[in-house]
Order: sequence, then C-alpha cells, then structure tokens
Amino acid sequence: FVLVELSAGAHKQPQYLALNPFGVLPTIQDGDLTLFESRAIAKYLAKKYEGQGTELLGNSLSEQALVEQWSQVEGQSFNSPASTILFQILFVPMSGGSTDEAAVEMNVEKLKKVLDIYEERLSKSKYLAGDFFSLADLQHLPYLDYLVTDCGKGDLISSRKHVKAWWEDISSRPAWKKATGKTP
Repeated sequence: FVLVELSAGAHKQPQYLALNPFGVLPTIQDGDLTLFESRAIAKYLAKKYEGQGTELLGNSLSEQALVEQWSQVEGQSFNSPASTILFQILFVPMSGGSTDEAAVEMNVEKLKKVLDIYEERLSKSKYLAGDFFSLADLQHLPYLDYLVTDCGKGDLISSRKHVKAWWEDISSRPAWKKATGKTP
C-alpha cells in the first residue's frame, strides 16, 4: 500500500503518471499488471479472488448479467450526480472555494430520480442484482457513505424505505466497517 499525497500533487508527478496517465486514484500493481479505474480494479480483484469469501460477480450467467447491468448503472447514472454533490460540498471548500449551491441542487434532483428507480428495484429484491450482495452494491458504498456521513444528504437515502434498508444492510457489513474504520 502506497499513500499518494494528493494535497502535494503526487498524483500529477511523472512517477505516478507512468502508472496512471490520467493522474487520478486509485491505481494498483499486481505483479506485472498495472490497473487504474476503480471499477476495473474491483472487478479484477473479484475475479482474482473468486471462491474466497463473498461471490461478488454472480453464479449464473443471468446473475452475472444483472451484476454487470447494475454496475453500469452505478457508473453511468449514480456516480456523476453523487460525485458532483460530494465535490461541491466537501472538496471545493477544502480548496478555499465556495460551494455552488445551484450545482448541488441540480445534482440532488438527478440523484433523486436515480434513487427512485433503485427504490422500485429494491422493492423486488434485497440487493440491486438480486437477493445476493454483489459488486454492484459494493461499488455504491463509498459515495453513499460520503453522502450520508459527510455531505448531510442522508435524507436522500432515509426517505426511501427500500433504499434505506439496502443502505443499512450494505453499510453494516463487517468488511465495510473495517475498511472505513467504523469497527467497534
């Protein structure tokens, strides 16, 4: 594990750019393989450690297709508004700027529409891809945690019965608690 000092601009230095030409986090090196892009890394690790712990990719072809579908939804529909809200509320002020409240509100409205679709889906299954925890659920944890814990947007989750139950379930998993340091 190597800490990349973002505040010092280490992610924009030639040594890091040689690993990740986009200069963003995360990046992993596993033997001769260097990967960047969090979703590609997560899928690689899920495949590499398949059969050890929770099966994150689905067991049947149809389960795998649903995991992929909901993973794509996270990347294409959920991520953009969630990351904009997070950036505006947390990172702009850290950099000395002012939160663009109009941008926050516009993206809250976008995220509400996505979460309404999730509410419908989660009224029919415990998790996004079915009745099993998968990579699709896992990929939502970081931004959901920031929205609930750091951005004051927990009402987006708690106002939706099934989304709330899903969030409470996935965020209480021991591995997530350990990863976030929230283990008692």
